[in-house]
Amino acid sequence: MRIVHVAGGLMVALALAGCQRTSMSGISTQQTVTPLEAQPIGTVSSSQLPDPTTDTSQFPEKPATDMAAATPTDGAADAAAAGALDVTKESMVGNWRVSNGPSSCDMFLTLTNLGSGSRGGTRGCAGELTTMGSWEVAGKQVVLKDRGGNPIARLYKTADSRFDGSTNSGQPVSLSR
Repeated sequence: MRIVHVAGGLMVALALAGCQRTSMSGISTQQTVTPLEAQPIGTVSSSQLPDPTTDTSQFPEKPATDMAAATPTDGAADAAAAGALDVTKESMVGNWRVSNGPSSCDMFLTLTNLGSGSRGGTRGCAGELTTMGSWEVAGKQVVLKDRGGNPIARLYKTADSRFDGSTNSGQPVSLSR
């Protein structure tokens, strides 16, 4: 019996201990709120959206997919194509040093699909190469494309780690490692 009284006494003591009130007199529970000032807003206008079946001017033109039609036909390109070495996509992946006329910059090529080509980009380039967004291998030709998928330059492998060609505007371009 004595154990039952002791156990019961402990239970009552624990229950009363849980009911004690703790004081939070040292902690402030009020928050200081600073009201926001009203900000001016612009005018709101509304209009009817154009019919999507008749207005296609907001979409870029579909890029040419026939690489033979997009290949330049000048004599220099024909000579470069005739002496070009075989090229594979896998051998192009990585960082390249680009000589573009009097300037130079960096180009990085990946195998990540982007449209009809693979993702690529330039850093520090000038002219047409600033718009580069993708690239692809078409036969012995490496085609650099802008972000819309349009060809901006064509290059041919001329040595183990060198490609030579030109931009659409006729600027000479060389890639080397």
